[in-house]
Amino acid sequence: MPFPRSSGILLHPTSFPSRFGIGDLGLEAYKFIDFLRESYQQYWQVLPLGPTGYGNSPYAAYSAMAGNHLLISPEKLQEQGLLTEEDYHNLPTFAVSQVDYDKVIPIKVELLKKACQNFQVQATPLQQTEFSGFCDSKAYWLDDYALFMALKDAHAGTSWHTWEPELVKREPEAIEQAKRQLNAEIFYYKFAQFEFFRQWSQLKTYANMSGIQVIGDIPIYVAQDSSDVWAHPDIFCLDEETREPKLMAGVPPDYFSATGQLWGNPVYNWEELQKQNFNWWIGRFEAMLDYVDVIRIDHFRGFEAYWAVPQGEETAINGEWLKAPGEELFDAIKEKLGKLPVLAEDLGVITPEVEALRDKYEFPGMKILQFAFGSDPGNPFLPFNYSRNFVVYTGTHDNDTSIGWFDQASDYEKQNLLLYLGSLSPDGVHWDLIRMALSSIANQALIPLQDVLGLPTEARMNFPSVAEGNWGWRYQSDALTKELSDRLKVLTQLYGRAPRRD
Repeated sequence: MPFPRSSGILLHPTSFPSRFGIGDLGLEAYKFIDFLRESYQQYWQVLPLGPTGYGNSPYAAYSAMAGNHLLISPEKLQEQGLLTEEDYHNLPTFAVSQVDYDKVIPIKVELLKKACQNFQVQATPLQQTEFSGFCDSKAYWLDDYALFMALKDAHAGTSWHTWEPELVKREPEAIEQAKRQLNAEIFYYKFAQFEFFRQWSQLKTYANMSGIQVIGDIPIYVAQDSSDVWAHPDIFCLDEETREPKLMAGVPPDYFSATGQLWGNPVYNWEELQKQNFNWWIGRFEAMLDYVDVIRIDHFRGFEAYWAVPQGEETAINGEWLKAPGEELFDAIKEKLGKLPVLAEDLGVITPEVEALRDKYEFPGMKILQFAFGSDPGNPFLPFNYSRNFVVYTGTHDNDTSIGWFDQASDYEKQNLLLYLGSLSPDGVHWDLIRMALSSIANQALIPLQDVLGLPTEARMNFPSVAEGNWGWRYQSDALTKELSDRLKVLTQLYGRAPRRD
């Protein structure tokens, strides 16, 4: 069944306030859930939660199934007695509006390693049992991930395809020897995952009890330098000698870039995946549903056909569309897991075949208001062209903020928007777009927190095709005011998106 009429907010956990320089799963996360509930929102959408690598992008994680240990709250570890206030005495001064990853990462890792050491010494029998149970239940991805990260540290962070040949090829004797030599490091990475999932589970439970469902984000591709590609090279298109991508993922030239987007991830060996009954993909969805309620599938169109760029190209221009077995995949997932609560990110070059795949499984597609005013009345992003089974956004993590977009919009777009609205409201263009989203026929409306706060371009989360300097925006602890909550609540009620509360 389609989703009920509802609304929510898009915000990645790294954007929470925190004295540790990056948002985490501590008190401010719970305050945000309270803000959602008081504002009558029913969804919290996050970006991918995996452990980030180069460029700190959530869409280029070291694992498709692990959690980002940088999101672990030291204060929650302190509540367990694994850290003390004295451990924070030498914290540097962090910027409050941006994550300085180079400064944050060594501090957080040092605290996590200290907590791990304390856990090994003082864990109760119950905690030890819980840890063992977690490791056993997640072994199908956790064992590979923990060993991969320990080996990566031992090789000074270099990509796995440059390691010793016997490790690149995962020869059993070399793997067993690495496990023995890196036992302590492997334990640390398992401990970090145990704590991430424990803290995340507690927060999600609080959200669900508050009437909030969590929308997670599953990137279609995984990073080349990841435990997934290292452990399962047969399901990716890799060069047999170098183990680098033979065909790279991306998209052709589009709204965001005249040269397209060259992501660099290896595309899938769909023939091999199909031979294996899509077991890796089924396991990935299963893992995702362990910690979110709804899944947004990033780059959904890649399940119908995907843009493949040969190794050596520097832009995405010289690629080609190749067919993917999307129906066979989603049929296999449905047979194993039942009907999935999925949103389809169907932006970009969308064909009737992509729409047919989306509609066959009744997955809601996406509408972006910032795309609505640059052409004629046939523009599919204009609200009067929607049907109900869609989710509408003012913008996404890849867009400018609404204020930033309007400031830089063409005269034609501004004129079209003004004609559509009649006039700009004194509350600002961001509230005009929020009203437009909430009042639309689309069943779901999701608003980036930056737009609720009315922030300019400086608060933008990501510039597509720019490799560094993204994913850093944070809000301040006094930003979520009762005035904002009340304004959002009134509009949510007015446009029939408020939850029923007996």
